[in-house]
Amino acid sequence: MNRPAVLPWLLAAICFADYAALGLRDQARMLTSGFDLGIFDQAVRAYAHGQAPVTPLKGFGVNLLGDHFSPITALLAPFYRIWPSADMLLVAQAALFALAVVPLTRWAMRALGTWPAVIIGACYGASWGIASAAGFDFHEVAFGVLFLAFSATALGERRLTAAAVWALPLLLVKEDMGLTTAVVGILIATRGRRVLGLATAVAGLAGSLLEITVLIPMVNHHGYTYMNNVIPGASSASSAWGVGGLHADVHALVHAVAGLPNPVKIDTLVMLLAPTAFVALRSPLIWLVVPTLAWRFATDNPSYWGTGYQYSAVLMPIAAAAFIDGLIRWRRSGGRKSLIRSRIALAVALAVTAFLLPSRPTFGVLCPSNWSNSSHVAAAHQLLDMIPDGATVATTNRLAPQLTDRDTVTLLGTQLNLLRRNSWIIADTQGPPFPGTAAQLNQWLVMAQQQDGFRVVAEDDGILLLERTA
Repeated sequence: MNRPAVLPWLLAAICFADYAALGLRDQARMLTSGFDLGIFDQAVRAYAHGQAPVTPLKGFGVNLLGDHFSPITALLAPFYRIWPSADMLLVAQAALFALAVVPLTRWAMRALGTWPAVIIGACYGASWGIASAAGFDFHEVAFGVLFLAFSATALGERRLTAAAVWALPLLLVKEDMGLTTAVVGILIATRGRRVLGLATAVAGLAGSLLEITVLIPMVNHHGYTYMNNVIPGASSASSAWGVGGLHADVHALVHAVAGLPNPVKIDTLVMLLAPTAFVALRSPLIWLVVPTLAWRFATDNPSYWGTGYQYSAVLMPIAAAAFIDGLIRWRRSGGRKSLIRSRIALAVALAVTAFLLPSRPTFGVLCPSNWSNSSHVAAAHQLLDMIPDGATVATTNRLAPQLTDRDTVTLLGTQLNLLRRNSWIIADTQGPPFPGTAAQLNQWLVMAQQQDGFRVVAEDDGILLLERTA
């Protein structure tokens, strides 16, 4: 067996085991949430039964395609029929993240040699953006990570048709990813394939515009509800988005970008580039991060600025590819000095990644305490088992993904006017309250008993199970 050929797959297998263990243990320990694992579980479950991706956690009758345009998740439907569980989504995400190691490592091996490839593959696998995403439920961006790894690798190797082919499916991942596709097209054009590059860029821009202004509003009559979230002061996008509305939104974007300097944003940029020893800046491939960073930094929502959650996952394969390309450009300059600089850069990348690793969720799988369940989790499972399959349940955020694969689940507190649709309520009063506060959660539970005909049928360790009697 050819050992160099096996190496990328070995790295991918190690990464997969780590990501999958993290996701499955989080689910087993009830550290996942209805927002977002439960939402995607409901959507994929609907796809698996040939239905529209309606997600009761978002609201009764709410189609997830009217929230974000992510039809790519329908590809998981056949697997869900075989393994109908939220666990399947976590394992699938782990596989998508891990498979991105393969094209990056293969390219690095061909261009730089075995040990540089091992270091770069390991640095991607242990990167903070992937770790944060793997430690926070399931998200459609897992597909984007894989597509970008293949597309950026193809760009770096000047396989320009392949780069375009891998970039176009990004349009099915999320409505903003068409902008990244457009940058892929621009880079293709600068490498000599102008017609192909222009076509890819136009497809990316037109695709995002179509999704935001037509396809999402077709499903959601409120239009694209994230426009104001991404561009402060912008109007909601709809099929009626006219010239005046477009002008206003562009003005709002310019106003937002003018205030970009911010310690959190700067920290994100440093965190992105430091694991590449800033060598990624030598490569034009680094331009692929601009669309994602632009909309995140332009918003007035601080949760988009930093290094948490899933928002930076798609940046990790780009940074790794730009790192490889930057090292190649150094090597092409020839001489012993460029070789020494490359080795120093690889050592810095490995050191920075190793320094950041202990603070990341993926490192937690090595802690023995993460492999045992608390008495609180055991009590929750006892009460969850009392809810019959096919029931309609209102629950708290942490308990939701424990039920979405078998019941119709809504989030307690978000749809009080629709509480009469539910037959059961199960609430963890000790868990982090979402939405609202602990006091509001207790108020909702009292209201359910006094006004909506629920009674407590079981209680254990701060977890209440209520059933409708009227």
